[in-house]
Amino acid sequence: MPPKVVRQRSRPTQRRAKETREQILDAAAELFGERGIAETSTNRIATAAGVSIGTLYRYFPDRSVIVDALLERMLTSAEERFTTWMSGRPQDPIADLLPAIPQLTTEILEVFTDVLAGSAKLVSALISGVEFERSGIPALEPRLRLLVKVLLIQVLGPGNDHKYDMMTFVLINTGFAAVLRASLPSVGSEERHEAIAMTAEMISAWIHAQVLATQPPAGA
Repeated sequence: MPPKVVRQRSRPTQRRAKETREQILDAAAELFGERGIAETSTNRIATAAGVSIGTLYRYFPDRSVIVDALLERMLTSAEERFTTWMSGRPQDPIADLLPAIPQLTTEILEVFTDVLAGSAKLVSALISGVEFERSGIPALEPRLRLLVKVLLIQVLGPGNDHKYDMMTFVLINTGFAAVLRASLPSVGSEERHEAIAMTAEMISAWIHAQVLATQPPAGA
């Protein structure tokens, strides 16, 4: 008698699994933005996503994992946008540096603001429902550190490595705090642009001072 053939249960393809995962995240993002994290159950998310609660739990064991995944998706999008912006700008040193700093700083802040403002309600819910350690700021800083440091070296030229590390830390955290605030639903488009412009002006003044500090005295 031939051995009995055991048919394995077919598994979803990698593409289908990815689509289902994104479907759940999209539903969760919308519900979190409308109701808040604490008021949104996994059952409600499953219903909105059009999947069973069992399917949801196969991808996300609990609600906190969904929150983490949404933060990761948002940070990855911001990181990709910034990397694209970096690769698209001229790599040669800026001949007339000081006048270019405000525009350069504004463009950087706008890259991140555009990403977060596109999900303004979700950003508001995440800020309200997630403690600082999981707000995305600590996770974003090391991921962008090298890119921002490279940009500083391109703009300011070779210098003290430790000083550039500290400048990178300050720039990322100061800029990200402003971007988070400017991306909230309560902030209108005009106010958002004004806030970003003013933040860029303040950061530019600081970078301007750093440039002057690295230049040799006149007549030296």
